[in-house]
Amino acid sequence: MACSIGRSLDIVGEPWTPLIVRDLWLRRNKFDEIQRNLEISRKVLTQRLQTLVEEGVVERKLYQQDPERYEYRLTDKGQELMNVLLALMAWGDRWVSQDEGAPMLIRHTACGKLAHAVVTCSCCGEPLTVDDVRIAPGPGARNGWGTPWRNLPSRKGVRSASGAPGRPSRSG
Repeated sequence: MACSIGRSLDIVGEPWTPLIVRDLWLRRNKFDEIQRNLEISRKVLTQRLQTLVEEGVVERKLYQQDPERYEYRLTDKGQELMNVLLALMAWGDRWVSQDEGAPMLIRHTACGKLAHAVVTCSCCGEPLTVDDVRIAPGPGARNGWGTPWRNLPSRKGVRSASGAPGRPSRSG
């Protein structure tokens, strides 16, 4: 699949997986702690953790010999995934929490203030929204299914990443 979203969901799109990553971020690192907190079946938790370990999102470390017991920790790849989940949490707080409000607040350690995750431009630091970005083929783009560059509908008033109205050019 030539879609970064699709490839990412192959790893983290299974039910329970984002909650397992969240629990690991919250330092619930032992299998029994995660299982008890999420009330997830042992079989499903084992499968999800195995996928996360195989994909390099989580590392598994022996902490007890007899019987063998392991703890799980987020790798750098897993920590970066948690940034995505913080953005998802902000979306859920805004659109799904209803009258109850946010079940968990985050505090930015650098300034000490309560905050919510915002996706920003890696160049200028300004917030990114769907209205502020344009797409262009990347180095992994291909013709056909998954990257239908030639079939993208034109959006009136929208400029591509190349600056041309409508669809992005192949030269990008």
